[in-house]
Amino acid sequence: MINKQTAKSEVQHKQLSYNDIIEFLDKSWANEIDKTKSVIKKLDAHLGNPSKKLKTIFISGINGKSLTANFTSLLLKKEGLKVGAFYSPHILTYNERFSLNNEFITNKNFVEIANEVISASGQLNLKANTLELLTAMAIMFFEKNGTDVAIFEVSTNKNWDPVTICKNNVYAITRIDDLKDNPQAESIIKEFTDVAEKSSWVISADQSKINLQIMEKLIEKTEAKWAMPIRKLAVLPYPFEQLHGRCAALAERVAQIFLENYVINENTVVGESLLIKPKGQRGRPTIEHKRKLEQNPKKTIEHFWKEASINLNGRFELLDKERPSILLDNASNVDAFDNLLLGVRLLHYQKSLKGLAIIIGCENNRLENDEFVKQLRYFFKKTSGQVIFTPIKYNPYTETGKNAWDAEKLTNALKNAKVKAKVAKNFADALDSAKKSVDERNGLIVICGSKSIISEYWENKGIKKF
Repeated sequence: MINKQTAKSEVQHKQLSYNDIIEFLDKSWANEIDKTKSVIKKLDAHLGNPSKKLKTIFISGINGKSLTANFTSLLLKKEGLKVGAFYSPHILTYNERFSLNNEFITNKNFVEIANEVISASGQLNLKANTLELLTAMAIMFFEKNGTDVAIFEVSTNKNWDPVTICKNNVYAITRIDDLKDNPQAESIIKEFTDVAEKSSWVISADQSKINLQIMEKLIEKTEAKWAMPIRKLAVLPYPFEQLHGRCAALAERVAQIFLENYVINENTVVGESLLIKPKGQRGRPTIEHKRKLEQNPKKTIEHFWKEASINLNGRFELLDKERPSILLDNASNVDAFDNLLLGVRLLHYQKSLKGLAIIIGCENNRLENDEFVKQLRYFFKKTSGQVIFTPIKYNPYTETGKNAWDAEKLTNALKNAKVKAKVAKNFADALDSAKKSVDERNGLIVICGSKSIISEYWENKGIKKF
């Protein structure tokens, strides 16, 4: 519901076109984000407090947030719910951040929502950061469309992430860095657990027993409800089980917890649910029930995972119809890069690669370190191929590419470790060089290092939106 004050501001506000909105959002990244959350609270109140009307699932962690959100959205949609999801980052257009039942927001709806939020920001004389504007847009979009649940990726810190003005019903933590022997372990984990709300459900897929013990202790203090951590992987098609199986298993548990606590009640008739067993059918089934199942076999969660679409733009996205095959991954930290290299090995085991080139975009992130060099050195001991470093296009609004790596230093470090490595002038040159070094039918080119280099790949192909 939009209040009268908002309606008045829309009349006074010049309606922006789609391109005008994109330009405005690009420039607004330079605005300092309000760490008191005063800006997002004022926007929300001006727009009728839509944040108070949503049931939400928050997903945090160092890696796998988007995949977990996507899998959770797929499952809850299958269960008959209308599901909104707010992703980060986008590859080509801002539309990719807003999903309703696994479909991106249309340009028309994007323009309508953006104009209302930008108008409200102007009416209140706010200098909002783009993340604050996008968050307000997502909250408003989901509330307007009557979503049963909204899924949000969140940062590790409740104190400034604008989406935390919403109350979380279920909070999932994918994984945290290995903090063994780290004296700051509890304070680091506390940044994650502080996001949990009193009475909300918290579940983690972290593999460290030490991390989980600290999490459980801290969650008890928040008076949230600690759920059993994820132990097994979801059975996904090869090679995705080892890569994304933990995210899918976490999504499965998150969806089940949400259904059991916020959807299902005594009056709910459970039909063809993948996650909820009908009452009276728990435990060992009767002979009659077995016969019925044999005659009309029910689809199981295992069937669902086998048939589910696994690819998500820029997240281990294999374009196997390209010649040579292209693998896109926005891995931008050591943990994510390690998972990417595992995936490449699994593809190689499945079908021997005749040539491999890894193009890495040199953006200012957490990959430029000694551990990164060690990963590549170990990987190329068992797999032949080469590394090509390339600068990222400089974007004056987002500062992308401004603080480039010392690629020459990294190249020399890899050469000393007997890894083939070089630096390209730009992405086009890197891609051309990579294509010449691998077999057209059975080779593989991996493009990774940041979301920006994934964007450059699609721009190089002349594609502007998905």
